[in-house]
Amino acid sequence: MRESTPAGASAAQAPPEEATPELRTLERATHENPYGLNPDPIPSDWILEGQPVARSKRLVGSSDDMASTHMWDCTAGRFNWFYTVDEVIHVVEGSVIVEDAAGGRRHLQPGDTFLFPAHTRFGWTVPRYIRKIAFLHSPLSRKLRLAKRVFQILTSPFRRPQPSSSGFRA
Repeated sequence: MRESTPAGASAAQAPPEEATPELRTLERATHENPYGLNPDPIPSDWILEGQPVARSKRLVGSSDDMASTHMWDCTAGRFNWFYTVDEVIHVVEGSVIVEDAAGGRRHLQPGDTFLFPAHTRFGWTVPRYIRKIAFLHSPLSRKLRLAKRVFQILTSPFRRPQPSSSGFRA
Protein backbone atom coordinates (compact mmCIF):
# COMPACT_ATOMS: atom_id res chain seq x y z
CA MET A 1 0.00 0.00 0.00
CA ARG A 2 1.40 3.42 -0.94
CA GLU A 3 1.57 6.11 1.75
CA SER A 4 0.14 9.49 0.84
CA THR A 5 2.10 12.74 1.17
CA PRO A 6 0.64 16.17 1.87
CA ALA A 7 -0.07 18.34 -1.18
CA GLY A 8 3.02 20.24 -2.28
CA ALA A 9 5.42 17.96 -0.37
CA SER A 10 7.91 15.96 -2.35
CA ALA A 11 8.36 12.36 -1.34
CA ALA A 12 11.93 11.09 -1.49
CA GLN A 13 12.13 7.85 -3.40
CA ALA A 14 13.98 5.09 -1.57
CA PRO A 15 16.29 3.03 -3.77
CA PRO A 16 14.74 -0.29 -4.75
CA GLU A 17 15.71 -3.11 -2.43
CA GLU A 18 17.73 -5.92 -4.00
CA ALA A 19 16.01 -9.26 -3.63
CA THR A 20 18.04 -11.54 -1.38
CA PRO A 21 17.51 -15.31 -1.60
CA GLU A 22 15.53 -15.12 1.65
CA LEU A 23 13.30 -12.35 0.31
CA ARG A 24 12.69 -14.26 -2.93
CA THR A 25 11.71 -17.38 -0.95
CA LEU A 26 9.37 -15.34 1.24
CA GLU A 27 7.81 -13.61 -1.77
CA ARG A 28 7.36 -16.91 -3.61
CA ALA A 29 5.78 -18.58 -0.58
CA THR A 30 3.50 -15.60 0.05
CA HIS A 31 2.39 -14.92 -3.53
CA GLU A 32 2.56 -18.24 -5.37
CA ASN A 33 0.06 -20.87 -4.40
CA PRO A 34 0.45 -23.93 -6.64
CA TYR A 35 -1.19 -26.22 -4.05
CA GLY A 36 -4.31 -24.15 -3.44
CA LEU A 37 -3.54 -23.57 0.23
CA ASN A 38 -5.90 -21.36 2.23
CA PRO A 39 -4.95 -18.75 4.85
CA ASP A 40 -4.52 -20.42 8.24
CA PRO A 41 -3.31 -17.67 10.59
CA ILE A 42 -1.28 -18.60 13.65
CA PRO A 43 -2.99 -17.19 16.77
CA SER A 44 -1.32 -13.83 17.46
CA ASP A 45 -0.67 -14.68 21.12
CA TRP A 46 1.39 -17.71 19.99
CA ILE A 47 3.75 -15.58 17.85
CA LEU A 48 7.03 -14.70 19.57
CA GLU A 49 8.94 -13.10 16.71
CA GLY A 50 8.31 -11.96 13.14
CA GLN A 51 5.12 -12.03 11.12
CA PRO A 52 4.76 -15.63 9.96
CA VAL A 53 2.15 -16.26 7.29
CA ALA A 54 0.66 -19.77 7.42
CA ARG A 55 -1.59 -21.56 4.94
CA SER A 56 -3.09 -25.03 4.85
CA LYS A 57 -5.32 -27.42 2.96
CA ARG A 58 -7.05 -30.56 4.15
CA LEU A 59 -6.11 -33.32 1.73
CA VAL A 60 -8.12 -36.25 3.10
CA GLY A 61 -9.96 -37.36 6.22
CA SER A 62 -10.96 -40.67 7.77
CA SER A 63 -14.56 -41.85 7.71
CA ASP A 64 -14.82 -41.49 11.51
CA ASP A 65 -13.29 -37.97 11.52
CA MET A 66 -10.61 -39.15 13.96
CA ALA A 67 -7.74 -38.67 11.48
CA SER A 68 -6.89 -36.36 8.60
CA THR A 69 -3.99 -35.37 6.37
CA HIS A 70 -3.11 -31.75 5.58
CA MET A 71 -0.56 -29.73 3.65
CA TRP A 72 0.69 -26.67 5.56
CA ASP A 73 3.26 -23.99 4.85
CA CYS A 74 4.62 -21.01 6.74
CA THR A 75 7.02 -18.13 6.22
CA ALA A 76 9.78 -17.03 8.62
CA GLY A 77 8.97 -16.49 12.26
CA ARG A 78 9.15 -17.88 15.77
CA PHE A 79 6.03 -19.11 17.57
CA ASN A 80 4.64 -21.66 20.01
CA TRP A 81 2.37 -24.44 18.87
CA PHE A 82 -0.04 -26.21 21.21
CA TYR A 83 -1.03 -29.70 20.07
CA THR A 84 -4.52 -30.91 20.95
CA VAL A 85 -4.15 -34.02 18.75
CA ASP A 86 -1.27 -36.30 17.77
CA GLU A 87 0.47 -34.87 14.72
CA VAL A 88 3.08 -36.57 12.57
CA ILE A 89 4.75 -34.27 10.05
CA HIS A 90 6.90 -34.93 7.02
CA VAL A 91 8.93 -31.92 5.87
CA VAL A 92 8.67 -31.44 2.11
CA GLU A 93 10.44 -28.11 1.64
CA GLY A 94 12.37 -25.64 3.80
CA SER A 95 13.25 -26.24 7.43
CA VAL A 96 12.27 -25.61 11.03
CA ILE A 97 13.89 -25.85 14.45
CA VAL A 98 11.49 -27.27 17.02
CA GLU A 99 12.02 -27.10 20.77
CA ASP A 100 10.11 -29.11 23.36
CA ALA A 101 9.13 -27.88 26.84
CA ALA A 102 12.33 -29.39 28.34
CA GLY A 103 14.54 -27.42 25.93
CA GLY A 104 15.37 -30.30 23.56
CA ARG A 105 15.91 -28.96 20.04
CA ARG A 106 15.65 -30.68 16.67
CA HIS A 107 16.39 -29.26 13.22
CA LEU A 108 13.94 -30.72 10.67
CA GLN A 109 14.67 -30.60 6.93
CA PRO A 110 13.14 -32.08 3.77
CA GLY A 111 12.67 -35.82 4.22
CA ASP A 112 12.48 -35.67 8.04
CA THR A 113 9.45 -37.06 9.89
CA PHE A 114 8.57 -36.08 13.46
CA LEU A 115 5.80 -36.82 16.01
CA PHE A 116 4.20 -34.10 18.14
CA PRO A 117 2.11 -35.91 20.79
CA ALA A 118 -1.29 -34.56 21.82
CA HIS A 119 -1.31 -32.20 24.82
CA THR A 120 2.24 -30.90 24.25
CA ARG A 121 3.74 -27.54 23.33
CA PHE A 122 6.64 -27.01 20.97
CA GLY A 123 8.41 -23.83 19.99
CA TRP A 124 8.85 -23.41 16.23
CA THR A 125 11.57 -21.32 14.59
CA VAL A 126 11.13 -21.11 10.82
CA PRO A 127 14.28 -19.48 9.38
CA ARG A 128 12.80 -18.77 5.91
CA TYR A 129 9.98 -21.09 4.88
CA ILE A 130 8.59 -24.57 5.57
CA ARG A 131 6.10 -26.79 3.79
CA LYS A 132 4.98 -30.03 5.42
CA ILE A 133 2.48 -32.83 5.12
CA ALA A 134 0.79 -33.42 8.48
CA PHE A 135 -1.15 -36.46 9.63
CA LEU A 136 -3.46 -35.56 12.55
CA HIS A 137 -5.05 -38.14 14.81
CA SER A 138 -7.45 -37.53 17.69
CA PRO A 139 -6.54 -40.08 20.35
CA LEU A 140 -9.29 -41.77 22.34
CA SER A 141 -9.40 -41.33 26.10
CA ARG A 142 -8.33 -44.26 28.29
CA LYS A 143 -11.98 -45.06 29.09
CA LEU A 144 -12.98 -45.05 25.41
CA ARG A 145 -9.98 -47.25 24.48
CA LEU A 146 -11.05 -49.74 27.16
CA ALA A 147 -14.66 -49.66 25.94
CA LYS A 148 -13.49 -50.21 22.37
CA ARG A 149 -11.34 -53.18 23.41
CA VAL A 150 -14.23 -54.73 25.38
CA PHE A 151 -16.52 -54.24 22.38
CA GLN A 152 -13.96 -55.93 20.09
CA ILE A 153 -13.66 -58.90 22.44
CA LEU A 154 -17.44 -59.26 22.82
CA THR A 155 -18.07 -59.05 19.07
CA SER A 156 -15.12 -61.19 17.93
CA PRO A 157 -17.23 -64.38 17.46
CA PHE A 158 -19.36 -62.41 15.00
CA ARG A 159 -16.44 -61.32 12.85
CA ARG A 160 -16.19 -62.76 9.38
CA PRO A 161 -13.46 -65.41 9.19
CA GLN A 162 -10.36 -64.42 7.26
CA PRO A 163 -9.32 -66.68 4.37
CA SER A 164 -6.04 -68.54 4.76
CA SER A 165 -3.05 -67.48 2.69
CA SER A 166 -3.70 -70.36 0.24
CA GLY A 167 -7.26 -69.17 -0.31
CA PHE A 168 -8.73 -72.37 1.19
CA ARG A 169 -10.19 -72.76 4.65
CA ALA A 170 -9.17 -75.76 6.70
